[in-house]
Amino acid sequence: MLPLLAVVAPILASVVGRVVRIPLVVFEIVLGIVFGPAVLGWVHPTNGTEKLSNLGLCMLFFLAGNEIDFGRIRGRPLNRSIVGWLFALVLGVAVALLLAPTPAAAIFVGVALTSTALGTLMPILRDAGELRTPFGAAVIAIGAVGEFGPLIAISLFLSGREPGLAAVVLLSFVVITAGAIYLASRGTHPRLDSLITATLHTSGQFAVRLVLCLLLLLVALSLVLGLDMLIGAFAAGVIAKLLLSGAGPHDKEAIEGKLEAVGFGFLVPIFFISTGLTFDLDALLADPTTLLMLPVFLILLVLVRGSSTLFTSRGLVPADRRAVVLLGSTGLPIVVAVTGIGVSSGDLPVGTATALVGAGMLSVLLFPLIGLALHRKAPDGARKPADRDVPEIAEEG
Repeated sequence: MLPLLAVVAPILASVVGRVVRIPLVVFEIVLGIVFGPAVLGWVHPTNGTEKLSNLGLCMLFFLAGNEIDFGRIRGRPLNRSIVGWLFALVLGVAVALLLAPTPAAAIFVGVALTSTALGTLMPILRDAGELRTPFGAAVIAIGAVGEFGPLIAISLFLSGREPGLAAVVLLSFVVITAGAIYLASRGTHPRLDSLITATLHTSGQFAVRLVLCLLLLLVALSLVLGLDMLIGAFAAGVIAKLLLSGAGPHDKEAIEGKLEAVGFGFLVPIFFISTGLTFDLDALLADPTTLLMLPVFLILLVLVRGSSTLFTSRGLVPADRRAVVLLGSTGLPIVVAVTGIGVSSGDLPVGTATALVGAGMLSVLLFPLIGLALHRKAPDGARKPADRDVPEIAEEG
């Protein structure tokens, strides 16, 4: 049944897209809710779908890490995004202390409010032709920190370890990953490149096998070290981009197409459909307080995460700054991961977790739609490709 829902989702998106463009993931989540235990009860989550869903979430973060061009966002955009995220973390935890039942729950809520769904935004930006514009560069810088920052916070504060030990473990992973990045970025790899080219259109498919092996190895390493698996998936995406950088333009385009086929064609839809299958609609509707928390959390995503994006969007026209606020506030995958950890540990009430996930779903539905509409109203010059603006965007701050 899951494959059928995955096929139906883009058909619905195409039909509805003639009237209004809604992100594909919204249809995948809604189909999961409708056909899952919450409504019709025709499809139920199993251990198999849970494992595939986790792999799909890892693939989503891998593709996000693989898509980021750090050369375009280094300097001011990245530095300001880091400052903005730290501001959001302090503000998010402070606000959560007023709403959450316990300080431990407040940390989970605060971290969830600082996330940005870069893996979800990347396909939207690509389809809109915004990856190489100043507007797109600002969103990518915010999204990169908005995905990686919460993963660091999860590893340090939500892993169940003492913060000092957690920091040592995280530092060990960083050292290993930095070494891999250094080796991958050292010059060219002629033998590797020739093997990739020779097998690119054969059953060998060495590039795809190598990348998937790298993804699984780093995910396994992060799990062995007791870190969140998504930090390994994100790092694998960055390393894979460097490792395959020596391939020719046509080969790189072909490899990216194959990886996106595996990710967006198979694994990622399973994650979003499974998110709908496991969404506890009864917990949301049974308690009026829980239902009221959903719009509260949606507003807090804008106030906490959205306000912090203003650090990075300086220099954009006002309409684009408002659009960046909404796109930067779009969060779901990290929200699902954080709330899952909180519920499993017993620190986060199920109702609070459900309201947070519901707010994340609504953010994916509403914020990109409104944000891109605001961006289209910006002056034409704000939407031109940013090639001539690269020195300014990449300026060291």
